[in-house]
Amino acid sequence: MATITVQPGPRKGVISVPPSKSDTQRALLCAALAKGESVIDKVGNSQDEQAMLQAIVDLGASVTPQGNGKYTIVGIQAFPKNVEIHVHESGLGARLLTAVCAAGQEKITVTGSGSLISRTMEFYRDVLPQFGVHLFDFNGHLPITVQGPMVGNNLEIDGSISSQFISGLLLALPLAKGVSHVKIKNLASRPYVDMTLKTLHAFGIEIEKESTDLYSIPGGQQFTPTNYVIEGDWSAASCWMTAAALGADLIISGLSASSAQADKQMLAALMSAGCSVHVTSEGLRVNGTNKQPFEFDANDCPDLFPALVTLAAYIPGKSILHGAHRLIHKESNRAEALCSEFLKLGITIEHLDNELHIHGKSTIKGGEVQAHNDHRIAMTLGICGLFSKDPIVIQGSESVSKSYPTFWEDLDALVH
Repeated sequence: MATITVQPGPRKGVISVPPSKSDTQRALLCAALAKGESVIDKVGNSQDEQAMLQAIVDLGASVTPQGNGKYTIVGIQAFPKNVEIHVHESGLGARLLTAVCAAGQEKITVTGSGSLISRTMEFYRDVLPQFGVHLFDFNGHLPITVQGPMVGNNLEIDGSISSQFISGLLLALPLAKGVSHVKIKNLASRPYVDMTLKTLHAFGIEIEKESTDLYSIPGGQQFTPTNYVIEGDWSAASCWMTAAALGADLIISGLSASSAQADKQMLAALMSAGCSVHVTSEGLRVNGTNKQPFEFDANDCPDLFPALVTLAAYIPGKSILHGAHRLIHKESNRAEALCSEFLKLGITIEHLDNELHIHGKSTIKGGEVQAHNDHRIAMTLGICGLFSKDPIVIQGSESVSKSYPTFWEDLDALVH
């Protein structure tokens, strides 16, 4: 387990955020399903993105790196027989690939490693058989072995556990035999589903949104090859935006103001905390001079919790974050991890039902903390260390490689 020490002190510089791993994984899989040649540009080098690249190769796509994050992808002609797809620790990869593999006629196993093995996949046990899919020796977690083909159906589905399952179905059902009408109740993280629909549209797939939660999905569609550029990652940017709000002199570049990413809601969260956001030709700046305790509903953007907890920790008074039930099924139980690690730094966080109540202070002591094998916990503790009274020592710092392998290098590159 790697350890890193973050020294407090002012920081200044330009941060170019990495590509969105959520956007990347969707685009790579769509390109693999298109019979022809696509070019995907600005693919990142995180573990999750590289796992998806390998997965589509294992499914029969041809992937040729062109350098600087650009890949040429020739789509799958037919799924291989009895293949095992390994997604490592990518929850999104597991859920997208399981559904897509279930659309084919071959028996395919999706497996993973680390904390992903304990994350639930039970949604598919309840739903996939209703689309004609066979599951083999499945216990609710990875590995999962599926065999289609999928047949369209009319179904009401609970979307409260994770939008990733819904996105998986939206990717797979256009390949099914016949039309599907899917009504989703209690949909969590709706913006991620909207991102999926946007990517599908770019690859020629049409899904009709008949009402807010009712989707009509014609089967037998064909994915169309295209050239696709990955957006900058608002999730990764949230840490740097927090750092800027707390006093770091940063310009954050590479973000799209028209993005469908859920974590663009970081802008609204910052404004609710009294911060101002300025967009220049160079990038985005945040001023937190007038920051104040805040209340924010992060139900649709749960990946913002770590960054927002760090922001709230440095604002004297009580801030409240809603949507804490969304933190249980992540790389760690993020609610528990945030409460335990910030307590080591002298900050009390109460987990009350669906809320986190953060009791912020003007100063935070340093200390030794754990990342819980969770990339977002590691990164937010790193940002916290820029402003603490004493250094913060983070055990498990290597976990950032899941989404942002160069995070510590980017932090070190800032002028201190």
